[in-house]
Amino acid sequence: MKIVIDRAALLKPLGHVQSVVERRNTIPILSNVLLKAQDGRLGMSTTDMDMDIVESVACDVPEAGIVTVPAHTLYDIVRKLPDGSDVELAATGDVSRVTIRAGRSNFSLPALMPEEFPALSGDALPHSFVISAADFCMLIDRSRFAISTEETRYYLNGIFLHAAEADGVKVLRAVATDGHRLARVQMPLPEGAGDMPGVIVPRKAVNEIRKLIDGIEGEVTISLSDTKLRVSFEDTVVTTKLIDGTFPDYERVIPSGNDKMLHVDRQRFSEAVDRVATISTEKSRSVKLAVTSGQLTLSASSPDNGTAQEEVEVDYTASDIEIGFNSKYLLDITGQIEGERAVFQLADQASPTIILDQDDESALYVLMPMRV
Repeated sequence: MKIVIDRAALLKPLGHVQSVVERRNTIPILSNVLLKAQDGRLGMSTTDMDMDIVESVACDVPEAGIVTVPAHTLYDIVRKLPDGSDVELAATGDVSRVTIRAGRSNFSLPALMPEEFPALSGDALPHSFVISAADFCMLIDRSRFAISTEETRYYLNGIFLHAAEADGVKVLRAVATDGHRLARVQMPLPEGAGDMPGVIVPRKAVNEIRKLIDGIEGEVTISLSDTKLRVSFEDTVVTTKLIDGTFPDYERVIPSGNDKMLHVDRQRFSEAVDRVATISTEKSRSVKLAVTSGQLTLSASSPDNGTAQEEVEVDYTASDIEIGFNSKYLLDITGQIEGERAVFQLADQASPTIILDQDDESALYVLMPMRV
């Protein structure tokens, strides 16, 4: 195999595919990137056995062929080469070594047999639909912060993507929860998604896909089965196994009787929470909200750090209420609200609270209170 390619053209896709490769691998081939050169293109594949990325780029191919080399090492080499240089990758007949040349730099890397390289991507997936990259980013961004990191409840370690119905309208929904907070985000159901199964997309795949589609202006194609999901766009295909479990009935934890409505300027509220939370202990991060007519008083105290209090003007006419929350969770949620005002639907100090964007009904958040 022999190819010649501009360093910048190689660096970007190589950066994408190498991010899947785990730094520590007990199986040597999983540390490698599969390079396949033919018909004027270089294809690059990596996998961790749960997810794989395949990306291709145009290049000069004097000699077609296929090799595997250590992914992180190759990426680091290309990253450190001078900008604007042409990179030559070549493998000899026995493909036991791959040489990399650029200007006066020469490297030789060990290669493993490409036949050993596993592949996820070959399966045909029965359900497929097209969604804009911007909409897919929105679904991910507004829900992934609530994904659980608790490995014992593995079925919460991802985003639950499924078709649903809201007020008679069919929607595509992304839901994530860690038991303390819940994010539910939806958009009109894309054509072809009506029969899709509800699937749980793992946290690592969610984060990798989000990085890959960042800045993409076009559309992405999502294909899925009960066990796998594939995202395809431009010259990139990501395939991931899905979490084999049942996502809980999240509708049951969304309260329906919260009748105390609080409207507040989102930015002022977030900044006030952030300031007051400076005092709260690192472990609990708790802040107390005392709401009276037209006014919200935020407070925090700790034996070591003292006390803090700040007042914020609000629209509120219901009965007085005091309720405590984890300040980080409050900031995570208000950080997803793009409108100027946030709406809190409260019941009492022990019941979950609903938080909404006053100008956007596509996202709903539920937050469990804390004792403070």
